[in-house]
Amino acid sequence: MIATDLRIRNESTRKRMYRSDVLTRLANRILEAESISEPSEVSILFCDDPFMSELNKDYRNKNSATDVLSFEQENMPGQTPQVLGDIIISLETVESNCCGDTDTMREEVRMLVCHGLLHLLGYDHGTEEEKTIMHQKQAEYLGVSEDAAWDFGPKKKRTPLNSQGERKARGR
Repeated sequence: MIATDLRIRNESTRKRMYRSDVLTRLANRILEAESISEPSEVSILFCDDPFMSELNKDYRNKNSATDVLSFEQENMPGQTPQVLGDIIISLETVESNCCGDTDTMREEVRMLVCHGLLHLLGYDHGTEEEKTIMHQKQAEYLGVSEDAAWDFGPKKKRTPLNSQGERKARGR
C-alpha cells in the first residue's frame, strides 16, 4: 500500500465532522485503485462559507459559497512525495446540506474528499460521459450506490444512508 500524506487543517468553526484516519484510508484506497504508486501528498483545508465564497469568486467568478474546490499542483521532476494538490471544503455548507445530522455530515465530508481527490487526479464532470465515470468511481470508492455517490451539492439536503448505501426516506 502506498503512503499518502494527508495534511488536514481545520479553520472552520465547525468541529468533529470528520475523522482524519477515515479520510486517510479513503485517500489511500483511491490512489491505490488509480495506480498511483509513488508517495503522494494532499492538503485538505476545512473552512466556513465566507472564505469559500472568496475562493469561488476569485477562481470561478461565482459570488457564493460552494461545498468543495480542488486545486491541482505542478510537481518538479523527481519530487517526492508527489504533491497532488489542495482540497478545500466548507464545513458550514456541509452542515447546512445535512441539516446538522452528524453521521450524514461525516458521510458528506467523505464524499467531498473523494470528489476533490478525483479532480486532483484529472477527472472532471463537464460532459455526461465524464460525469458518469466520476459517478461510478465515487460509488466504488465510497462503497455506496451510484445514486448516493452523486447526491451532493449546495442546494440538496441530505438524509442518512441506510445499510445498503442508499439514502433513507425523509418524512415531511
